[in-house]
Amino acid sequence: MSISDINTWVGITPNASEHGGLVDHMLGFVHWFMLALFIGWSIFLINVFWKYRASRNVKADYHGVRGHASTHIEIGVVIVEAILLLGFAFPLWSRQADDYPTSADTIKMRALGEKFLWNFQYPGNDSMLSTWNPRAISPTNATGRELNDPNGKDDFVNPGTMKLPVGRPVIVDVASKDVIHNLAIVPMRAAQDACPGVKSHMWFKPVKTGTWDIICGQLCGPGHAQMKAVIEVMEAKEYDDWAKEMSTAAAAKNAAPAPVAAR
Repeated sequence: MSISDINTWVGITPNASEHGGLVDHMLGFVHWFMLALFIGWSIFLINVFWKYRASRNVKADYHGVRGHASTHIEIGVVIVEAILLLGFAFPLWSRQADDYPTSADTIKMRALGEKFLWNFQYPGNDSMLSTWNPRAISPTNATGRELNDPNGKDDFVNPGTMKLPVGRPVIVDVASKDVIHNLAIVPMRAAQDACPGVKSHMWFKPVKTGTWDIICGQLCGPGHAQMKAVIEVMEAKEYDDWAKEMSTAAAAKNAAPAPVAAR
């Protein structure tokens, strides 16, 4: 049995990303620590109820606790929390915030949230993602692709489903069209606020194939609970075939001449 097994017992979705093992290890430590605190304080509370019951203590004691045990326990809790923060959380955060992947097989894509759905923009066959222009967002340009950017001519949008290949790092640009949302992909142990007009980033590397839910982790309005999407991790060849087909279709559509208005 490992420290992180307790995460499964409390119902957390199993990890499916490369860095998720480190997150689960920290969460497991936190859960065991909280369990120990719960048991310890429960024993203390039961002891207090028994020791200071009314039938035994007819007269109230207004002096309170005379020992220093509670102070020592509180100091110990603070020390453990500091170890969790400095020894686990900060190094993990630093890794994800500073060490972005630069390998040639890295996928860079865009996720744009709006009430109450997610749109996912992918680079085309040129592997170049278009410039983002929030002022260009329209019913026919859901993610704000800069229409004059040649890198975006073969980009394509897949609403509601994030398809990714297993074993390849992914960098996601996250933004919002209206209010603050949060792109939360629990199996990948990744989440990032989506703010209107501001582009943020996150990255992860899927290590398992499968299909899971994507949720909005920020209360965003009456339809918040229904703001869900799907992440589908597949084999690399299957993803490449799908992306090539989608990109070719998008390039052909964007290259077609605009219809001439009737006079």
